[in-house]
Amino acid sequence: MTAADTHRAIDAVWRIESARIIAGLTRIVRDVGVAEELAQDALVAALEQWPESGVPDNPGAWLMATAKHRAIDHFRRNTRLERKHEELGRELQAQQEMAVPNFDAALDDDIGDDLLRLVFISCHPVLSTEARVALTLRLLGGLTTEEIARAFLVPEPTVAQRIVRAKRTLSEERVPFEVPRGPELAARLSSVLEVIYLIFNEGYSATAGKDWMRPALCEEALRLGRILAELAQREPEVHGLVALMEIQASRLGARIGPSGEPVLLLDQNRALWDQLLIRRGLAALQRAEELGGARGPYALQAAIAACHARASTASETDWQRIAALYEALRQLTPSPIVELNRAVALSMAFGPAAGLELIDTLASEPSLKAYHLLPSVRGDFLFKLGRFVEAQAEFERAASLTRNARERELLLERVRACEQGPSHRGAE
Repeated sequence: MTAADTHRAIDAVWRIESARIIAGLTRIVRDVGVAEELAQDALVAALEQWPESGVPDNPGAWLMATAKHRAIDHFRRNTRLERKHEELGRELQAQQEMAVPNFDAALDDDIGDDLLRLVFISCHPVLSTEARVALTLRLLGGLTTEEIARAFLVPEPTVAQRIVRAKRTLSEERVPFEVPRGPELAARLSSVLEVIYLIFNEGYSATAGKDWMRPALCEEALRLGRILAELAQREPEVHGLVALMEIQASRLGARIGPSGEPVLLLDQNRALWDQLLIRRGLAALQRAEELGGARGPYALQAAIAACHARASTASETDWQRIAALYEALRQLTPSPIVELNRAVALSMAFGPAAGLELIDTLASEPSLKAYHLLPSVRGDFLFKLGRFVEAQAEFERAASLTRNARERELLLERVRACEQGPSHRGAE
């Protein structure tokens, strides 16, 4: 194996094993920042040693054992934690000695619990949303600061500062490394699911830049969601979120045209939808429903996505059911965004006038003032009603608000269609 091959192997191993290693170390040292540093030390050791010695048979266990050895050194150096050093040092030394003949023993039996704890600490509400996203991708996704910055089109120093501040905040606030219990669990789980879905959505419809999508972020969010579903098997909303992401991800190959241009849902070639992901999504949705209780917001959105997935053609879509599901979602978690989506469903089920009536009630909503999809959707309703001059103004406003270059091009095409009038009516 060449040095380049070894480095590629190390990168792959790190992506797979880093979260488990950091999780196990955090339980021991009780500081996620220190745990990540120790894990990085182990990675450096691998980069130095494996090109000469070769990749171990169990590389994850090798990294864990090496990181634990670094933890012993850390406690020895830290005179302020002398008592803790004596207690934990003996324990870690014993584990290290046991790991020599069998690296499998270096991995803790409750590594699944450790991973779940790491999920909850990375997404702790004490952190800002941006910090939670960055820390989750760093600790659980194994992404570098550069990769996170590139994915979200922000400067690398900004991401680095978010991560440093997040780890410092967790340490200063003494956030416990534990899975919340009782009434606190629902709120904390909601924060975790929000972070994962934010990552997915940024990949599914990029906020800014020249690309319509960033599939790598969707894949990372799906991976995190699947891990969480394995760790929290009795939580229906976890399965609801996984179902939603699986079904939405099934459309990725059909959402862009040959030149990278956006292809809207009703215009997509459904033969390009990934049937394996659809089956996985429907199975996850069924699992969420089997666990009982009222449907949560992610399960409801997954049920909406399932309506599209089950329709072999756009004309077969059950828009009345989708409108009813959005009404249920509105009652559960009322928001202007939900109302905007409900307006689209109503327009498809009962005509554009019905959608326009609802969307006009959102015109003064402060949170939608700079949201490009409000004038975009309103423009579509007006276009279908033959009110081309008004529609053109809405599409122009939407194009001025979006920060995504591909989306802007799509909206400017709608502007041109309005200029040509009735000949392009119903083009979508």
